[in-house]
Amino acid sequence: MTQTILITGASSGIGKTTAKLFHDKGWNVIATMRRPENEDELTQLPNTLVTRLDVTDSASIEAAVAEGIKAFGKIDVLLNNAGYGAYGPLEAFPMDRIKRQFDTNVIGLIETTKAVLPHMRANGSGTIVNISSIGGQMTFPLGALYHGTKFAVEGISEAMHFELEAAGIKTKIVEPGMIATDFGGRSFDFVNDEAMTEYQPVVQALFGAWGSEEMATRASQPIVVAEVIWDAVTDGTNTLRYRAGADAVELLDNRKALDDATFFGGLKQQLGL
Repeated sequence: MTQTILITGASSGIGKTTAKLFHDKGWNVIATMRRPENEDELTQLPNTLVTRLDVTDSASIEAAVAEGIKAFGKIDVLLNNAGYGAYGPLEAFPMDRIKRQFDTNVIGLIETTKAVLPHMRANGSGTIVNISSIGGQMTFPLGALYHGTKFAVEGISEAMHFELEAAGIKTKIVEPGMIATDFGGRSFDFVNDEAMTEYQPVVQALFGAWGSEEMATRASQPIVVAEVIWDAVTDGTNTLRYRAGADAVELLDNRKALDDATFFGGLKQQLGL
């Protein structure tokens, strides 16, 4: 029987690339996004359902899951991919944008997972793949909100890994490094207040480093992450964490090997702080 994956945030980047990869591998794909009316590529693929799902809209989550099950009979894999990054001095962020970051990256992931779990539990099988980041294991300055959400995803996923095993459901975490997507565009929420002068050297240093040619050459293409997701889903193991991108391997190895002071010192040196 053909297997089915439901993907959130499938309109671009990692989500869209993963949708195409799983389709090419012969899977049914439920490609969800906030504005499916704007999608003109995935809608042309057979065995692919493009439908609306906004992770901050409970009704849209329930409707997308129900529509996917109706279309293909079963959801074998949920890929929680939808999310964005909020960066800037914590003090500068208004509370509504702080809540939006956590509602999207954490609460939305939880609610989508809860919508799919009864179906998977009834089937006695399934796989949940949560997109985290190297930023779920380490941090950059100005990323208190984004890293807070990704650290949360890591903790939620690790606990789920234990508790869902008895139901025959696997939990996987994928940790990408720098990826050449639109994360710096519509998937990026930057807040700054230049009147808070103490923060400006950090702002300038971070964006100078992120915009450098070296950083651009280190960024992996979305297909790198999609292929890691494929491996996580199909390798038949109970492995929890998967790194995606050479820089992810390097940075997370260093974070694990070094004490806080040494790691922070090296990062400050790289940023010119």
